[in-house]
Amino acid sequence: MKLSSFLTVAFLFNATAFAADLPRIPKKPIAEKKEVLFQDNMDGDTHDAKWHRVVDTFAFEGGALKGTQTRVKDMPSKDGKSVITAHAAVYGLEVPTKDSVVECRIKFEGATMIDVEFDDRKYTGSHYGHLCRAQVRLDKVTIMDEREGSQNEVLKAMRNDPTKKAEVAKLMADKSATFPAKLKIGQWYNLAVETVGDEMRVTIDGKAAAFLKSPGIGHATKSKIELGVAGQSGFFDDIKVWNAVAAK
Repeated sequence: MKLSSFLTVAFLFNATAFAADLPRIPKKPIAEKKEVLFQDNMDGDTHDAKWHRVVDTFAFEGGALKGTQTRVKDMPSKDGKSVITAHAAVYGLEVPTKDSVVECRIKFEGATMIDVEFDDRKYTGSHYGHLCRAQVRLDKVTIMDEREGSQNEVLKAMRNDPTKKAEVAKLMADKSATFPAKLKIGQWYNLAVETVGDEMRVTIDGKAAAFLKSPGIGHATKSKIELGVAGQSGFFDDIKVWNAVAAK
């Protein structure tokens, strides 16, 4: 078999295996919207006090919320006693939820990733109370159960032990799911993140884009919603948050 033919077969095999491992995305919504908990069209000079800075830099610009990552690499602190680690720009929203629908418009203008995250700062079982998130990139959408996966404090400690590498990989295997996407720079998209029980479903422009069922998503006290941007720059607009129940 020619090398080119072999590589084609290998690629098709891996793509098929990858697709087979992904959870099926429900075609219909998993959440039924109830009352509106928050909304902001980003216009005007004043904004709701529920907004707050987490990791700079964000700014309201041109009727939208613009995020620009400035901490692009690890840097020593001003006093030289610690290290300021690289981190995406993050803007927080103090809107407690359990089951919800978050809708907004997003636009990539150089950003490599835009996401919607749920946290519980009082929860100590994961780093900084991270619970779950939906990450959107130009070529893929990923849903992550961080409480039981990448940010779980027990797993983070285990990762420091080389002998537990296989065990950690097994424990994290089903705590995230990545689906292919095809988005364009400079174009606005309608993003919706439904979270009901231990399930999260993402749609883009009304089309099902990603789904994951995992225990950490079902965390009962999601005290914060955070919007993140990696790279320079990404925009959010017309955000709405609804309380929700499971769709019938």
